[in-house]
Amino acid sequence: MTHTSEQGQNRRTVLLLVGVVAGMFAFGFALPPLYSVVCDALGIQTITKVSASSAPTTDVAPGRWVTVRLDATVNNNLPWAVSPEVRKFRVRTGEMVQTHFTVKNLSAESIEAQAIPSVVPWEATDHLQKIECFCFNRQQLAAGESKEMPLNFLVSADLPESINTLTLSYTVMNTIAGVPKMDGKTHGETHPHDDRS
Repeated sequence: MTHTSEQGQNRRTVLLLVGVVAGMFAFGFALPPLYSVVCDALGIQTITKVSASSAPTTDVAPGRWVTVRLDATVNNNLPWAVSPEVRKFRVRTGEMVQTHFTVKNLSAESIEAQAIPSVVPWEATDHLQKIECFCFNRQQLAAGESKEMPLNFLVSADLPESINTLTLSYTVMNTIAGVPKMDGKTHGETHPHDDRS
């Protein structure tokens, strides 16, 4: 192979690599719109669309009264105390409720956790719409830190007539390996919550 042909081959390789990098960069910019197009084509609702479509309108007649209960269970490997501001609501279907959970890190180190929601009875799952929820993202608390984490929800007007009471439960879990110790306590202890109705 001559020196000239080797230089030409090197030049082609460099141009190819520059083209690949430029293509990857362009694909990175195109990915969010492509994701939206694919979700639209497949009928998948993104969190943004669910939130926007779930917002109640003011010109709808008031719905029927239902009871919504809130509770939280903290996994054994997570030294946090989690309790709802209010445990029991009487709400009208179609009307948004704004509340929060108080969360405290009882350990001496920063911890990240994720809340996993569930609805009982399961038939009501699609009818309890979380518009803003701390469960949408992982939550990080510094050692000893306490936070109020928002929850805005509504019960849709098409909730089956046979369902008059719903329970929205959260299981809060540590997202990292290892079990931090609580200040002077074992990580398995429970933390009673005051029952504010």
